[in-house]
Amino acid sequence: MRLKDKVAIVTGGAGGIGLATAQRFAREGAKVAIWDLSEKGDGVAAALTKAGFTAHFSKISVADKAQVEKATQEVVKKYGRIDILINNAGITKDRTLLKMSQEEWDDVISINLTGVFNCTQAVAPVMKGQNYGRIVSASSNVAIRGNYGQTNYVATKSAVIGMTKVWAMELGRFGITVNCIAPGFIQTAMTDAMPEEVRKQSLAHIPIGKWGVPDDIANGYLYLASDEASFVSGICLTIDGGAAR
Repeated sequence: MRLKDKVAIVTGGAGGIGLATAQRFAREGAKVAIWDLSEKGDGVAAALTKAGFTAHFSKISVADKAQVEKATQEVVKKYGRIDILINNAGITKDRTLLKMSQEEWDDVISINLTGVFNCTQAVAPVMKGQNYGRIVSASSNVAIRGNYGQTNYVATKSAVIGMTKVWAMELGRFGITVNCIAPGFIQTAMTDAMPEEVRKQSLAHIPIGKWGVPDDIANGYLYLASDEASFVSGICLTIDGGAAR
């Protein structure tokens, strides 16, 4: 097992890519802390526990610094350490620039960007004390090529790439690697809600000719969280089927 006895936090772990990641990490031997606003996370943790894995759920908003800090201490108290942080939680509130409200801007920034900052800042001192850690965050291939109607989302995902490079420089001497993944079009509840025309256009730009599935990204998270990637830091791994950029 590639993550045997590692302690992993997966934000947004109640559904979609986060769910697939929590399940994959558990199968690879990790003790998984699922952080999500959706109470579905409780059922996910219960199902993993019933299957013989070690998992628990905390209902928190990654945008709330106090909640993040409390949940971090709970993980340390429960398992004694934190080896892996997967900053996966994210939302979309798409609108063109001239129509986007302040609330739509603020909401996406608070979860997708401030949430990544909050979780990483809370967990990094624990990893520093261990002289070991793996931090992997969710960017997006739209951070590289842009996307119509996603000023707020693209801003956050571009910023994640920049923060990843800074943190790789700052934290490397403490045995901590920091990377991110840029998924392309992945079939989840979030993308299922997109207009059919948008979905068709997305498929037309993927050379492989199909959309990705959550496990495709979970596999990328697994590699970067494992000891196989011990010399990999400061990168953004694009997983998008070769989509035009």
